[in-house]
Amino acid sequence: MSLAPRAVIVHRRTEYEELLARHGTRGQAAFFLSSRGRSIDEVARRHDHTQQALRNVASAVPLTWRSSRVERADLDRFLFAPEDVVVVVGQDGLVANTAKYLSGQPVVGIDTDPGRNPGVLVRHRSADTAHLLRTATGTERADELTMVEAVTDDTQRLLALNEIYLGPPGHQTARYHLDTGGSDPGEAQASSGVLVGTGTGATGWLRSLWVERGSTLPMPAPCDPRLLWFVREAWPSPATGTSKVAGELERGQELRLTVESDRMVVFGDGMETDALELTWGQSIRLGIAATSLRLVT
Repeated sequence: MSLAPRAVIVHRRTEYEELLARHGTRGQAAFFLSSRGRSIDEVARRHDHTQQALRNVASAVPLTWRSSRVERADLDRFLFAPEDVVVVVGQDGLVANTAKYLSGQPVVGIDTDPGRNPGVLVRHRSADTAHLLRTATGTERADELTMVEAVTDDTQRLLALNEIYLGPPGHQTARYHLDTGGSDPGEAQASSGVLVGTGTGATGWLRSLWVERGSTLPMPAPCDPRLLWFVREAWPSPATGTSKVAGELERGQELRLTVESDRMVVFGDGMETDALELTWGQSIRLGIAATSLRLVT
């Protein structure tokens, strides 16, 4: 007999909860903000909206289902199961933070503050949760969002929904050899890092580089099996070049980087605390991940 689905509700601490954790009481937090010309009322209002959304979602889980809750800080220690339906309650970025730990489970994005969040990934309201859970197990109601994957030569693997960054931990300058595949010999480079992004990430960090460069490469859509990559601030010298600073990757194509510095880090979707570390001589391959994010529509 197959297991009943499990609704996994993903959330993060609100700004209000973080203020209380830092200052101890609401009064102390209110004094801290008021001394800087700000009010705690707006922060408390957003906290109340989030708590109400979490209550609505929890009450919408069918009685025959199992359920669990996990905070963003604990995602790297949480074991998702194949039969899970993941309900992300919060902002668009929380969906991206969650995606790297999944392997095809359907995801429902619940917006806790409509009008304040862009709602690109958290597309639904908490009142719609019951209906969404009933339809979430069907593949016809989900967008398959392309993800980017990084695999090191010692088999460490990192997934991201928006982008993966490779570079020095302090965002200064690192040296490496960049290989774009095929018969091309590649190029030794010194830069502040390399960014490889998806169509979902085309509204964030990837777009800023795309605009800054005046790139003519067509920006991918979230479901397109295509990635764009950019080298940040490549430095020309007798030993390093700047001829390969942007490009695109289709399915089956890879970007390969071999480290020629003491230390480089690799992280996805801004999660610097969950990064891979590379040292001199190690290599890493980046391309389209076999796994995609199934975002329930």
